Amino acid sequence: MLLTIDVGNTKIKTAVFEQNTVVELFIFENKELENKLHYILNHYPKIKKLVICSVGNIENKFFLSLENRVEVHYITHQSKFPFTNLYSSPTTLGIDRMVLAAGAVMQFPAQNRLVIDAGTCITYDFVDNLDNYLGGAISPGIRLRYESVHQQTAKLPLLQKKHPINYIGNSTDESIHSGIINGVLLEIDGFIEHYKIQYAKFIIILTGGDAYFLAMQLKNTIFANSNFMLESLNQTFQYNKK
Repeated sequence: MLLTIDVGNTKIKTAVFEQNTVVELFIFENKELENKLHYILNHYPKIKKLVICSVGNIENKFFLSLENRVEVHYITHQSKFPFTNLYSSPTTLGIDRMVLAAGAVMQFPAQNRLVIDAGTCITYDFVDNLDNYLGGAISPGIRLRYESVHQQTAKLPLLQKKHPINYIGNSTDESIHSGIINGVLLEIDGFIEHYKIQYAKFIIILTGGDAYFLAMQLKNTIFANSNFMLESLNQTFQYNKK
């Protein structure tokens, strides 16, 4: 058994794998890492390997302290990836974006692929059908937009995400919901339409914590999988083993 660990900016997602099958998923706050990880390892004593991708602030020494129980593997810029990285500053490309691109290449071979990760930030990553990673875009995610509206103004409230009732908000709360959620949807659809100008055909993979929240409202046909990062992390580790 293998445990993949995706350390994000606000939350940690993990998945227990038996070969390529997900046995169980866990999502928790960063501060819960130690207790949750010990629980998972005790609950699944057959786990022999940890595979970690981190863009958060968790110190490596915690994971390394587990080496007496399991093998600890990090996916880093020095790992092998099944694509040619054409980013102009390849060492600054987020390791999470690299893992997502690797998963797109391995799950959808010989296709143009656009991976959209709707998490703390919304990232766009494009890999062409020749397995060249071309780059993408980064913008604030839904939660960041709600927080920004509240924190950078004197009187606007901090709201939880919600699908707007109407496109034209008839209250302050509904106006915020409409502006943020419809703004994100229009942004994503706009990016997709822009890619269509250059690429007649490509698959769109939507992942991240807000994937399913957004998926049904987007006008473009997409493949939505909120666990795509964890699956890609497992596949990237297997690719490096080979």
